[in-house]
Amino acid sequence: MTKKMKIILGLVVAAGVVAGAISYKNANTTSPEIQEVEEAEKLNPVGPAFNADSALAYCAAQCDFGPRVMNSEAHDKCGEWIVSKFKQFGCEVETQKADLKGYDGTILKNTNIIAHYNPKAENRILLCAHWDSRPWADNDPDSTNWRKPVMGANDGASGVAVMLEIARQLQADKKLNPNIGVDFVCFDTEDWGTPQYVQDDGDTWALGAQYWSENKPEGYNPRFGILLDMVGGQGAKFYREGMSMQYAGGIVKKVWAAARQAGFGSYFPKSDGGMITDDHIPVNEKAKIPTVDVIAYYPDCQQSSFGPTWHTVSDDMAHLDKNVLKAVGQTVIQVLYTEE
Repeated sequence: MTKKMKIILGLVVAAGVVAGAISYKNANTTSPEIQEVEEAEKLNPVGPAFNADSALAYCAAQCDFGPRVMNSEAHDKCGEWIVSKFKQFGCEVETQKADLKGYDGTILKNTNIIAHYNPKAENRILLCAHWDSRPWADNDPDSTNWRKPVMGANDGASGVAVMLEIARQLQADKKLNPNIGVDFVCFDTEDWGTPQYVQDDGDTWALGAQYWSENKPEGYNPRFGILLDMVGGQGAKFYREGMSMQYAGGIVKKVWAAARQAGFGSYFPKSDGGMITDDHIPVNEKAKIPTVDVIAYYPDCQQSSFGPTWHTVSDDMAHLDKNVLKAVGQTVIQVLYTEE
């Protein structure tokens, strides 16, 4: 595979975490610290029912703007739409703007979108996803598509859609523990990393998350974070990600147990998928917030371990599965509603 914020690179652990790389291990191995008998094996769903049709509609609404590549009109209009939806669902919303430099020197107009549910609660949980889409379909099997933008229905829109639906459910249900608040952070400038046809220096990905992590509000210390990345693709399953276990093993256990409690354990195998550098790395390392990455892994896909549509022109609405969105969304709701 090629190098990318989420691509295989064997030096991830040996040389430290390099932004833009991953190293996959055997997906059937089990990390020693996760081998113990896990709690809460029995089915015990709590919280409102996650509406997958609604989440799918939010994916479509984002894609209707076109590819949300940096410095484009589609990107800016979609950002305004995301802000308006979180406000509609009762959240206090702020934006964090910054001029960030891309791998090629391009100045990228970054806008991180931060929405707060129950902002007065001291005990907080962070949910996050990136909302920009890839400018280049540089993993497409047809090289003539390598310089075409990616729609990003899965790699971009799906994570935001799940968060929007959760925000809608929280407002409608009003039964989340009042001592718990939720912060939804939509990271920008995640996918402007160096194309595969250009030599990668390894630090060109997740720029919005890096900026947010270096500039988060003083004293902001949520209990933990969950990153949602590519959570709607056909055939997706979510293996335990290695860097998440290194930084937040207890949270991995919590989330994967919640999936089983909610009835979606088949989507969250008790197996290790690999080590990925994604937006959760700066959140863990720089912001010091224990954060796990819920990200699709396809161990048997020759095109990419992130699935056949990853960074291709086929990452569109036709290749989403609302059942996958349901599994992820209901799992996150389970996590939120079991917090005390």
